[in-house]
Amino acid sequence: MQILRHNALIDIPWKNGGGITRNIALGSCDGQTAWRLSRADVAEDGAFSSFTGLIRILTVVSDSGMVLQHSQGGLDADPWQPVRFSGELDVFARLKGGPLTDLNLMFDPRLCDAAVTPRRGPLDQPVTPPATGMTALHVLAGRPTFGPLQLEVGDTAFPVEQTQLKLGTGDAVLEIQVLYLDQSKPIKFVIAAR
Repeated sequence: MQILRHNALIDIPWKNGGGITRNIALGSCDGQTAWRLSRADVAEDGAFSSFTGLIRILTVVSDSGMVLQHSQGGLDADPWQPVRFSGELDVFARLKGGPLTDLNLMFDPRLCDAAVTPRRGPLDQPVTPPATGMTALHVLAGRPTFGPLQLEVGDTAFPVEQTQLKLGTGDAVLEIQVLYLDQSKPIKFVIAAR
């Protein structure tokens, strides 16, 4: 199992000054992004960058959420509720109650499928990574135990074998699953530089 602690993440300021991204992990295939997992601090209302050809699953992990406005209407991105949408959708984010932090999974649907699922305590169950893919657990609240390790808010764990997850009352995590669809090309998995 590999753990990326929240305090090891590197801040990457946005060019428009509206926030900060912290990369967590990346899957690449032939030099192209197969998937990417990151956290972002969103400081103000603003347009999202376009990621043509990718699907996004965005989950607000702190504070009061935002509305993702687009030409067909809007998507409510409420805390701990994953929202899935096309990376090329022209989105303008309106914050509901001020600055927030979100977790963003982007993936190429030609190479992968993915899901993000909130898990809340009390819970005691095994987590098994897929044979061809990646599983991550990102801590939302409390101090859950994953195998022999205790995790803190903002930490991300990457199991390589079945591992027991224990969530006490008040603990919560996001379970991120990425399944590789094309077995003919290897997808290289890299935890963010720190």
